[in-house]
Amino acid sequence: MRYSDELIEEIRSKNDIVDVIGGYVHLQKKGSTYFGLCPFHNEKTASFSVTPSKQMYYCFGCHKGGNVITFLMEYENYSFQEAMAALAEKAGVELPEPDQAQADRSRDILRKRMLEVNKEAAKYYAYLLRSPKGEPGINYLKGRGLTDDTLNRFGLGFADVSSDSLVRYLVSKGYDDQLLIDAGLAVFDEKSGLHDRFWNRVMYPIMDANNRVIGFGGRVMGDAKPKYLNSRETFVFDKSRNLYGLNLARSSRTDYFILCEGYMDVIAMHQAGFNMAVASLGTAFTSGQATLLRRFVRKVYLAYDSDQAGIDAALKAIAVFRDMDMNCRIINMEPHKDPDEFIKTLGKEEFQKRIDDAEDGFFFELRIMARDYDLKAPDSRSEFTYRVVDKLLGFEDEIKRENYLIAAADRYAIPVDQLKREIIKRAAQGRKVTYDSPRSGIQKAVTNEELILKKQRNLITWLSEDPSIFSVVKKYIEPSDFTDPLYAEVVRQLFADLERNGEPRPAAIISTFDDEADQSRVAELFNTSLVLDADNDKAHALHDVIYMVKKSAVEARSASDVVDAESITRQMNDKKALEELRKTTITL
Repeated sequence: MRYSDELIEEIRSKNDIVDVIGGYVHLQKKGSTYFGLCPFHNEKTASFSVTPSKQMYYCFGCHKGGNVITFLMEYENYSFQEAMAALAEKAGVELPEPDQAQADRSRDILRKRMLEVNKEAAKYYAYLLRSPKGEPGINYLKGRGLTDDTLNRFGLGFADVSSDSLVRYLVSKGYDDQLLIDAGLAVFDEKSGLHDRFWNRVMYPIMDANNRVIGFGGRVMGDAKPKYLNSRETFVFDKSRNLYGLNLARSSRTDYFILCEGYMDVIAMHQAGFNMAVASLGTAFTSGQATLLRRFVRKVYLAYDSDQAGIDAALKAIAVFRDMDMNCRIINMEPHKDPDEFIKTLGKEEFQKRIDDAEDGFFFELRIMARDYDLKAPDSRSEFTYRVVDKLLGFEDEIKRENYLIAAADRYAIPVDQLKREIIKRAAQGRKVTYDSPRSGIQKAVTNEELILKKQRNLITWLSEDPSIFSVVKKYIEPSDFTDPLYAEVVRQLFADLERNGEPRPAAIISTFDDEADQSRVAELFNTSLVLDADNDKAHALHDVIYMVKKSAVEARSASDVVDAESITRQMNDKKALEELRKTTITL
């Protein structure tokens, strides 16, 4: 049995959604709504909305939506029970110990088993590294200058040349074949059967922020390909929302982190005393990883490779940090390629100097950009100036933009007034947008069914935004008039809220739906823009919507009725009532 509806509502209502989501996502208020970069998909402009009055979130880009409970379930990969426990603790509410629903129980069991088997695999890899079979791995790591203390701190290990060594060990411990496949530790094919995913590799356990092993990275011994192999994404491992070394860096007690490109960079830096180093996991830096960093710090130093690939990666990361309103600085690695090589050659004291002298991310962008222009040639200089304006428009905060504008003008001898005028001109042209909204000049044909559903959505949205129309709507419309079962259930609850409280409770309604897709659909209903005929006044528009919803309900019932005397009488009465509604004048 689940928690009571009253307890769910108490915990939800005691956790303001802006406060909770604001701990994960940088939100900016625009009118009565907050916007930020969506934590569930990569984007450059803020399409993720949080509405305090509805206690809901909704992304106009990926269409995920829900309340504070569903947010934690989605973002933290929590079960319903775990999300409730986290929010109850935050609100100071004591939870009873209910029986879990079967779906939640299965989800929890799978997560625990995956974490357990990953932990067991890490222990086995660490054991192999220190055994005779691990000699290639230990020689490699010692050759990289790592101490025993560092090997232990990061839990480094070795996958030997046997193709099924780990599988045999884990099966002997009672783990079944399917779990090993689901956890990304083993693969199956017709030729070799079940065998290890990793072999003949130095193994780097990947921990989440809570020190749980969620995946692995492996560096091959020799020249085989691929050089680095990561765990595939699993129920507990999402590369785009985790960072290598974060479990250690979070205890560094510094006001900044250093972001690197690889495992060995992080390990070398920690060994040298820079225990605030983390790395992305073999992918381009994402907004999800920036969101994770922002929970701990607001300032990040980039220690990327000094080659062109490293420069390109740094430029992309700078843009992500700017969108998250985080301070980003670039550490100069030259004349060496990466932090590991730099520290080995020049020492940690020199590396600290490079941190102290790190370049502001914005001016790093301009300096790299300036390489492509002849700043002594008028045409080229003009193009460069326009590009500077583009970069300045990336700052939503006016004070920051003003300060960077003045500094850029001084550094590149551009008149301040010239930059300001161009920024005002661009703003007047509507260059900045609130969120991503794909547009096309091609209009697809709209079916009658789609038109009916659109009218039904409009009525639900209208009721949630303007409860004063409820007294009129309930005279003509019943929840059963909505042809989509989900819409009908939402309206049933919406009517009950309006009868009881005079106000809708969108966030509470979402909590009554268990399916994630259903929750997003309900959230979309409460975040859809009201689409009305501009030529009609409010009363006429409401009449049109009510009539269309009622008409579609009558037609749907008529089509499904068995032909008998009773159904014919009902159809005649329905058509008579519909005709009376058509002639009715609604007043508000």
